[in-house]
Amino acid sequence: MLLDFFICGVQKGGTTALDGFLRDHPAVEMARVKEIHFFDDESIPWDGPDYAKLHSFFDASTPARRRGEATPIYSYWPNAMERLRVYNEAAKLILVLRHPVLRALSHWRMETTRGWETLPFSEAIRPAARERVRLAPGGVHRVFSYVERGFYAPQIERLFGLFPNDQLLFLRTDALWSDPAATLQEVQSFLEIPLVRNAEQRRVVPFESDKSVPLAPEVADYLAALYADDIRRTQSLTGLNLQGWLDPASGYDEPMRAVTKMSKDVYVRVN
Repeated sequence: MLLDFFICGVQKGGTTALDGFLRDHPAVEMARVKEIHFFDDESIPWDGPDYAKLHSFFDASTPARRRGEATPIYSYWPNAMERLRVYNEAAKLILVLRHPVLRALSHWRMETTRGWETLPFSEAIRPAARERVRLAPGGVHRVFSYVERGFYAPQIERLFGLFPNDQLLFLRTDALWSDPAATLQEVQSFLEIPLVRNAEQRRVVPFESDKSVPLAPEVADYLAALYADDIRRTQSLTGLNLQGWLDPASGYDEPMRAVTKMSKDVYVRVN
């Protein structure tokens, strides 16, 4: 058994919604749990890994179907994508990209709700707090990487260096919210599975987080300036239209209202 595809990014980008849709698709078998965290597991001897643990989340006796799993840290975590390529160089990969400012805020809200973070958002994103990431082993951190995970271009360039372009699909989170039918059709075409047209939308909130702290304009402006060059590079690399991410007047506020109103992601269930 080899898994056919992976939803490998990004955290807080809508991967739970996409996993939920594919989990209900009759031609797909998703892992029994979302986020196996296999390829980012540093306890595995990677000079000779045993893939039995990965495969244990699937039923090998089922008829041939597309098999996949969703662990959004893979695109960020060092060596995870290289390990995945060794496992299956023909795997298809999906990245769901969210406005990096909104992604960072959602990430921070989750960690404060969990009790891992005590700093206010305005401090957690500043250079002094980001030292927690820089000084961590490998210069990465599972909890405090609010800013770092939003630099998408290096992650995407790394993927292009490992996999052919036709094995990569890039989506926008707000497209999954605003036009789920078209976005899911694109996913099904990419995975070469039968198109399921009849779908019912509903909300999914995999982790309730405190939304009482709004995004202060000065904090949003600080992060927007930090991400501007990366957004342009990401747009060039993926072909996605990200101009709205660069222009608060035309595109920045609308996704924020959607986040507030919808709480998180659109979930699509096959009828």
